[in-house]
Amino acid sequence: MTSRPSTADLRRRLAHVRWIAGGAGAGKSTVTRALAERHDVLVYDGDRAELGYVHRCDPLRQPYLWALLRTPIEDRWASRTAEEIFHAMPSLHGETFGFVLDDLLALPADRPVLVDDFRTLPREVAPLVRRPEQAVFLLPAPEFRARALGARFADPARARANWGDGDHTVALAKRLARDRLWDEEVRRQARELGLPVLPVDGSRSAAELAVELAAMFQLVT
Repeated sequence: MTSRPSTADLRRRLAHVRWIAGGAGAGKSTVTRALAERHDVLVYDGDRAELGYVHRCDPLRQPYLWALLRTPIEDRWASRTAEEIFHAMPSLHGETFGFVLDDLLALPADRPVLVDDFRTLPREVAPLVRRPEQAVFLLPAPEFRARALGARFADPARARANWGDGDHTVALAKRLARDRLWDEEVRRQARELGLPVLPVDGSRSAAELAVELAAMFQLVT
């Protein structure tokens, strides 16, 4: 395995990257699409990229991800509490960020890249940005997230793909509780590291948020 560049080298090579992370259901992908429609940028979709992590997972370097991939879908949710699910998240232990870095380094650097990735934490981004405004963490209000995820998993096929054949109402409740814990961790890290957090409650449209982020990211139309 080749060694990864130093932090200083990564900061230089990823100076064109802008990070959009935070909590699930905050509208990160919607805002990213709005930005991409108006600006000459590339988009790194963390959810799509995750499919490729599976084939690069190593039991020694990514033990939490390795264990998760070998756990039946039903057991990932039905047999554990929200706290246990949170503490078993591979991204909480930094296991997925190396994949993100490798992918970004392989992309062209001739234009800004927007990283849309739920899994990225402030402590991972902070050493790589030249100024705090190269990253933002969107955190949804509880009611906003409940509506968003309720609509997302109203489709039984989609819910079954995520949670198996167990009680989807119970699984959704655990998912919401786990995501609250993730939000708390993101908020704590961002506050300690001086990175911006953007609350999302539905009072502003995705287009309005995109305008704010375009200015923050210094994107050129």
